Amino acid sequence: MHFLNLIRWKNLIMIALVQYLIKYALLLPFFESHGVVTTLNGLGFALLVLATICIAAGGYIINDIYDVEADKINKPNAVVISNQITEKKGLTLFIILNVIGVGLGFYLSNTVDKSAFFMLFFMASALLYIYSSYLKQILLVGNIVVSLVVALSILLVGIFELLPAITDNNREIQITFFKIILDYAIFAFMINLIREIIKDIEDIDGDHKVGMQTLPIVIGRERANKIVFILSLIPIFSVTYYVITYLFKQQLVVGYFLILVIAPLIYVTIKIFSAEQKSHYKHISLMLKLVMLTGMLSLLLYNFILK
Repeated sequence: MHFLNLIRWKNLIMIALVQYLIKYALLLPFFESHGVVTTLNGLGFALLVLATICIAAGGYIINDIYDVEADKINKPNAVVISNQITEKKGLTLFIILNVIGVGLGFYLSNTVDKSAFFMLFFMASALLYIYSSYLKQILLVGNIVVSLVVALSILLVGIFELLPAITDNNREIQITFFKIILDYAIFAFMINLIREIIKDIEDIDGDHKVGMQTLPIVIGRERANKIVFILSLIPIFSVTYYVITYLFKQQLVVGYFLILVIAPLIYVTIKIFSAEQKSHYKHISLMLKLVMLTGMLSLLLYNFILK
């Protein structure tokens, strides 16, 4: 159980769920009606998901290794490294998971005859290590980098499933569906970036004691609150624009986005404006995770959208 907590098993399930939703709810149902062509068979896709979650799990482990001292202050009851699992064992697990993830990435890239795609797995692995050891201490850079990696986990499905299968005949439809996946990746980037800054505000005490230069430490909690409040407006306007522009004729879909995505985002924005205590930020972080989930579950609605 300690190992599962260390690799954030709930987050890994969400990553796998989103990737499977993209393939089986967004892409495969439209093979006959729209001519969408995918590249990977069931086993190949399972290996893509496994590679992604191995690299993500390794990222969580190395992050906890470098965060031990800060976590002893920020969340003393949830420290796994050094309490239940030694740092040496954690580092070994990090290496094993990354070797598996990057190795599978190399195999899959050659399977689809796009050997250059291997660099995406290598870069994700390297960025998560550099983020934990160095970048997270730099103002906003770490937040942006880890949010880009989250977005990449979504975009990987489009890159491996759609791009290698592009021909002159199906180019338009393949690119159209790739753009839909890109929209979801951008949404994930925005939500995760806001959540990362919220977590920095929540963890300001421990981060300050270990010498980090996060946004709330550099400019203060109140100013950071104002910035994240402004940032929280961007996904609200973006999703609203998306719904009005592309989905307005589908009442069921509009209702879903209004109730389960836009309304919770407005709630989060209001809560950010009045947040002061650590418990407030923890609640906001949880709400953002739920918004990420409901946003991704909207992939199930494309059978209604693309009739």
